Amino acid sequence: MAERSFAREVEQLRVPAGTEFKGEGILAVTKALLEAGVGYVSGYQGSPISHLMDVLSDAQPILEELGVYFEPAANEACAAATLAASVMYPIRGAVTWKSTVGTNVASDALANLASGGVTGGALIIIGEDYGEGSSIMQERTHAFAMKSQMWLLDPRPNLPSIVQAVQDGFELSEASNTPVMLQMRIRSCHLHGSFITKPNLSPRYTLKEALHSPVRDVNRIVLPPASFLHEKEKIQERWPKAIEFIRSKKLNEIFPGEVKELGIVLLGGLYNNALRALALENLADLYGNSEIPLYVLNVAYPLIDEEVIEFCADKKAILVIEEGQPDYHEQGLSSILRKSGITTILHGKDFLPVAGEYTVSELQKGIHRFLSHYRPSLFAKAVPLGMPSTAHLSTTHPIADKALTIAPKLKGQLPARPPGLCVGCPERPIFSSLKMVQEMLGEHHVSADIGCHLFSILPPFHIGATTMGYGLGVSSASAFNVHSSKRSIAFMGDGGFWHNGLTSGIGNAVFNQHDGVIVIVDNNYSSATGGQDLLSTRVKNKKRSTLHPIEKAVRGVGVEWVRVITRTYDVTQMKAIFTEALSTDFKGPKVIIAQSECMLNLQRREKPKLALALKKGERVLKERFGVDANICSGDHACMRVSGCPSLTLGPSHDPLKPDPIAQVDEGCVACGHCGEAADAAALCPSFYKAQWVQNPTSFERFMAGLRRGIIDWLAQAKEKARTQHSIY
Repeated sequence: MAERSFAREVEQLRVPAGTEFKGEGILAVTKALLEAGVGYVSGYQGSPISHLMDVLSDAQPILEELGVYFEPAANEACAAATLAASVMYPIRGAVTWKSTVGTNVASDALANLASGGVTGGALIIIGEDYGEGSSIMQERTHAFAMKSQMWLLDPRPNLPSIVQAVQDGFELSEASNTPVMLQMRIRSCHLHGSFITKPNLSPRYTLKEALHSPVRDVNRIVLPPASFLHEKEKIQERWPKAIEFIRSKKLNEIFPGEVKELGIVLLGGLYNNALRALALENLADLYGNSEIPLYVLNVAYPLIDEEVIEFCADKKAILVIEEGQPDYHEQGLSSILRKSGITTILHGKDFLPVAGEYTVSELQKGIHRFLSHYRPSLFAKAVPLGMPSTAHLSTTHPIADKALTIAPKLKGQLPARPPGLCVGCPERPIFSSLKMVQEMLGEHHVSADIGCHLFSILPPFHIGATTMGYGLGVSSASAFNVHSSKRSIAFMGDGGFWHNGLTSGIGNAVFNQHDGVIVIVDNNYSSATGGQDLLSTRVKNKKRSTLHPIEKAVRGVGVEWVRVITRTYDVTQMKAIFTEALSTDFKGPKVIIAQSECMLNLQRREKPKLALALKKGERVLKERFGVDANICSGDHACMRVSGCPSLTLGPSHDPLKPDPIAQVDEGCVACGHCGEAADAAALCPSFYKAQWVQNPTSFERFMAGLRRGIIDWLAQAKEKARTQHSIY
C-alpha cells in the first residue's frame, strides 16, 4: 500500500498525440518513457523519486498493453543489473532510484554495465537528493558519471525539457553505446506544468524476441582481456560519438544577452533559480529573457570543449554556477580555457558559496557580487527587461527587501523542529521500552539504521550512536562482537532487512557468531519510502508475492534465538523481551522481531471505511486517550518516555498546580502507547481512554442517558452536601 494512489492521474498516459498533458514531473517522466518505446523498467523507491515507482506501479495495466515489463526491485543493485537486457539486445530499458545512496548500492552493476557498453538505450533516472530538502548525506551523482564514463543529463526544470531529456537520453545511449544518467532534482520531480504529447510506442524489439533469439558477444562481457579493451573503447570510440551527438542535437543551450562581455555557465537543473535571481536583480524577465548571456549545461557530463570555447571566447569574465564540492565544472572549464589559450577570467566558488544548495537568495548574492565587480552600472536600472514596473520584485522593492531580511532575524528565535515519529507510530513503544530497560541495565551501544526508526536518535529517546546505510545497522555493530558485560544492540527495519540486511546483517552475524541483540522493526511496509509492499507484508498483493515471514527467513540462515512480538504497543512485554535478550546466557545472535502495522498506512486504509460507514448511517466507534487534569502531577515524565506529538502541555486550571499539565490533543489515534508506557514505567495513573460512538444503537442511547442521569444525580447530591456543610 503506497503513500498515495496515482490511479486517476495515470489515465492521462493514454491521451492521444497532440494533447496538452498537465501534471507532476514524475508523471511526465512516465509518459516520456512510453513515448520513447521503453521495453522494461525497474527501480527502488526513495526520495525524491518514490512517487515515480508508485506511478509505474499504478500504470502497470497500461505498460502491459504496450508490452512493457515493470518490476520493483529488491534494491538498487538489483535494478541496475536488469539493464543487462540492453547489453546484447536493442531493447530500451530504464531504472530509477535515490542518489547518491542508491547509486552506491548499484555501483558494482553500473561499473560492469559501463565497461561492456550497451546496444539498446539504457537510461538511469537518478533522484538527486542534494540540498536543503535532502534526507541523506550531501553528495552528488557527478563523480559516479565521471568514474565509470557514463553521460549525465541535468535538464532545465520544466516538463518539456524533462520529457525531451528522456528521449535524448535513450538516443544518446544508443548513439554512443553507453548508459546515460538522467538527474532529477527534488523540485523537478514534483513541479507541475504541461507539454504536448507524442504517441505511446511499443518496444521496437521485445524481451520475448530476445528470449527466442539469444545473442552472445564475448567482447561485451567484462572479463579479461575484453575488459582492458573496454577502457580504450570508452575514450576512443564512445566518447567522440557522445560529443558529436550532444553537439549536433544541441542538447546544451545558449541564451544570448545584451551584456556580451560577461556570461554565466550553469547546470540545467539550476536554471529556474538562476533566472529568478537575475529577475530579482532586474536583469531578466518572467519569460526567460536575460540580459546576461547564459550557457545552460543540460548535459552535465561530458563537457563539450568546442561549445565552451565558442561561448567564452569573446567574454571578459564568466561565472560558473555549480552546487557542492568538488567543483568539477569549474575545474573542467578552467582546463578547457587554458589549453585553448583563452584568457577569459573564470569565477565560481569565489563569489558563490563553496558548498550547499544554491537557493535563489544565495544565487542572487553571488550574481550581484560578480556583476558589481565588472559592470556596476547594471544596477542603475529600475525595471527588468520586458517587464512592467509593477510586475517584479527587485532588491529595493519593500516586499522583496522584507523577505530577504526576515529570515536572519527569525533564525535565532524559532525553535528547532527535528523530524520525529508520527502520532501512533508502532515504533515509538519499542524505544520507550528500551529506554526503560537501559535505566535498569545501563546504557548500551546501539547501532541505528536508515528508516523511520532512525528518529530514535533524537529526543526524547536519545538511542543510537551510528548509522551506516540502508540495512547495515547490524553490520555496523560487527566490530563490537567482543566479550563484555554488555551486549551491542542493532536496529533495522523490514525494508532494510529485505533490501540488504538479511545477508550483510543477519547472515554475517550468524557466520561470525555475533553475541549481540538485533531488533527488526517490522511495520508491514517499506514505510519510510512511502508505504510500499514487501516480501513480509501481511496482506495479499495481486501482482506481487507477499506473506513471507521475516522469522522464517532469519531462522533459514541459522538464527536460533528469535522472539516475535506481534503488538509493539505492549510496553510491558517489550521490556521483558529486551531484558531477556540482554541478560540471557545464550551465545549467538539474538533477534527480536517487533511487529505492528505502520499507523499511517493503517489510517489510510481505515479512514475511508469509517467515512463511508458514517455516510451510510452505520455505527462508528472512535477512540482517543486523555489526561485527567485532577490527577496529573505535571512532572511530564510521560512525555520523556513517549514523545508522541499528540501529547502536549496544557494549563492545569488549578491554583495549587501552577505548572502546565499533560494534555492529549485532537491528533490522538488511540494507539494506547502513552497509557501503557505510563503504567509500565510506574508513572501517574492519569491517562484514560474515551470512546466516541457515532450513529449509536438504541441500547447505547439508553445507556448513555442512564449514565448522564446517574452522574447528574450524584453531582446534585454532592452539591447539596457541600452547601449544607458550608451553612453549618
